[in-house]
Amino acid sequence: MTVDASVLLVDGPWRHRFVTANGSRFHVAVVGPDEREAPLVVLLHGVLGFWWSWRHQLAVLAESGYRVAAMDLRGTGASDKPPSGYDVPTLAADVSGVVRSLGADDAVVIGTGTGGDVCWALPALAPDVVSAVAVLAAPRLVGPDGDPRTAVAPGALRGLAYAQLPGLPERSLTHGDLLPRLLARWGGVPGWPDADTLAMYRDALRVPFAAHSQLEQLRWLVRSTPRTDGARLRASLNAARPVPVLQVHGSRDGLRPAARAGLTAPEVARFTQGYRFETVTRAGHFPAEQAPDLVTELLVGWLTQVAPLDP
Repeated sequence: MTVDASVLLVDGPWRHRFVTANGSRFHVAVVGPDEREAPLVVLLHGVLGFWWSWRHQLAVLAESGYRVAAMDLRGTGASDKPPSGYDVPTLAADVSGVVRSLGADDAVVIGTGTGGDVCWALPALAPDVVSAVAVLAAPRLVGPDGDPRTAVAPGALRGLAYAQLPGLPERSLTHGDLLPRLLARWGGVPGWPDADTLAMYRDALRVPFAAHSQLEQLRWLVRSTPRTDGARLRASLNAARPVPVLQVHGSRDGLRPAARAGLTAPEVARFTQGYRFETVTRAGHFPAEQAPDLVTELLVGWLTQVAPLDP
């Protein structure tokens, strides 16, 4: 059973728009002032999610005075699903193009999970379009020694290995029990996800080519680690322009443990202009959905510091 992407254009206090960037068409859910003078905040979902992952934050951030755009990344939701381009550099170029297509010179970019991986890359790969980044459930891809930061929970390794197989994981995501198992294991919070959330995420993965595209992101992250393209990305990250950084991590994260997620003091000094690390005790790998009020409060407070509104 396939699902038309229009099903994912859920009604709410947002406007659904389509913009072109980096040779593809992207869906964004936009809310807030239309004036280009209002600071732009771009929200990036992670693997298994889509723009709807930010449903709890969209309206509140806009009510605080920001123009907010939750983006469907390449291969997801109602955005285009080309056969290639699921590496972090291409995804960063997509985000950079969307910022410009929305009429902004730069933006604060907030990402969760693999969307957070893209956030970490933006100050290195698109420094002119990002003024600050917030990352949820996403350790920096490079460790303090320049090597890949291996911060994956032992219980998640089998699922990541299975995702490398051709064809089978896609079928398991859309018609088997892989999706609820991954959400529950990574989420780490009893009772999450609820039935409605699971149904929405399953519909999103049943849009043609969406499950394959999402898995291609995971495949690239794993397979590029020993390759030259992974080494090039790590070298770029080590030359990143310092920007303000907020890092939020769920203490129950079943994919990327909080204990190994934060930056070291030398990394803070080298790669950030002001750094906060916040642990959300009642959340796992999906803090924006599992502890929405607390995460929204953290984001609003941080935004007033890094992107103050004109009086």
